Amino acid sequence: MASILTPSVDALVTELARLPGIGPRSAQRLAFHMLRVPSERPQALADAIAAVVDRITPCTQCFSFAEGDLCPVCADTKRDPTVICVVEEPSAIMSIECTHEFRGRYHVLGGALSPIDGVDPEDLRIVELDQRIESDGVTELVIATNPTMSGEATALFLADRVRDRVKVTRLASGLPVGADLEHADELTLGRAYLGRREI
Repeated sequence: MASILTPSVDALVTELARLPGIGPRSAQRLAFHMLRVPSERPQALADAIAAVVDRITPCTQCFSFAEGDLCPVCADTKRDPTVICVVEEPSAIMSIECTHEFRGRYHVLGGALSPIDGVDPEDLRIVELDQRIESDGVTELVIATNPTMSGEATALFLADRVRDRVKVTRLASGLPVGADLEHADELTLGRAYLGRREI
């Protein structure tokens, strides 16, 4: 069936639908919204996208997003360089920063170990992490990989690799606030039990 959209609108809908979490219907709504607003609004969006593509590079220290050599966290001299939080992707940094609890620095692995998908240790930034541990006098490595099979495998691999050199900790996992015990799966409930603390 032929498209009832003009070629340029159809192309916009197609590109928007490629974004994560945006399906065809949402892409159409976004495209139609852009056609209704003043022309400077979609142009500002296009300019912001172009600027990101042109200016963003990996941070030379932690491999997060940077405009220049260092990302804002690595450039902040008030952060503690002896504590490194290891994450899979830069997006996880935003979640941790929103807690306002962590004052160290980060290291982005660029994924998680998954032999079935062809992701081996040499495909991640593990050698660079080793170098940072040595050069920055790191005393604690906080492993904040995702609580998935590959994230857990990555956490265990890293812990075994560095535990003779630094203190290794892992983010606790368990029940979310407001959750009912009857709806928790066995793995989550088991972790919550193992991670119990005195009150």
